[in-house]
Amino acid sequence: MLGAIIQARMGSTRLPRKVVKKIEGKTVLEHVIERTKRIKNCKKVILAVPNTKENDILERIGKKCNISVFRGSEEDVLDRYYQAAKLFKIDSIVRITADCPLIDPEIAEKVINLYLKGNYDYVSNTYQPTFPDGMDVEIFNFKSLKKAWKEAKLLSEREHLTNYITKNPKIFKIGNLVSEENLSHLRLTLDEKEDLILIIKIYKSLYNKNPFFGLKEIIKLFGKNPELIKINQKIKRNEGYLKSLKKDKKYVKNRKN
Repeated sequence: MLGAIIQARMGSTRLPRKVVKKIEGKTVLEHVIERTKRIKNCKKVILAVPNTKENDILERIGKKCNISVFRGSEEDVLDRYYQAAKLFKIDSIVRITADCPLIDPEIAEKVINLYLKGNYDYVSNTYQPTFPDGMDVEIFNFKSLKKAWKEAKLLSEREHLTNYITKNPKIFKIGNLVSEENLSHLRLTLDEKEDLILIIKIYKSLYNKNPFFGLKEIIKLFGKNPELIKINQKIKRNEGYLKSLKKDKKYVKNRKN
């Protein structure tokens, strides 16, 4: 079965409680779930959250949205995904993160179609980024997830669950969806307060006309209002991952000592 697993947690340090921030009367997580449900190829949508009391609110949101909820490790996201996929018998896993409230189902469908046609182990639109940060979609088979779960040792490989796969292109058959135009300089993800300001403005402009507006509508909005792009332009892409790599260095150093 092909299904989507949305990862979410309350413990964000840069923008605390970001996934329960309200946009147009709904939480960020609700928007992500509703958009994920519109991905045509997905037979099931699962919310995977940490098994700590702080994250009980996320389970309630998932149940309110009528999707399955899995509770697992907070730091070991790789284990959380593996256990969720195993429990719900998901053979092909679409990974969606809850900090992407502008995720476009049409882009997700293109990533999935490339995966299915090419008999890949892993496909994303981030392996060589050409889409805006925040339009991230990954899909991988359970066999590859299990191999990564067994063999990944570094903290960054456990926290960023597909890191082991993308670092080993000789082991896994990897594909990448490329945008017609390189839009990787645009930032549509939610990590900082500036991101939230931009996303609220985008929703305010487009949501009432079409609740499931996509990247095309956002690009048109930016064309008419180029000043919007500047709101969060100074924030680096993949800042969280870079922090994980620093933890790896400390981890390796401590193991040697």
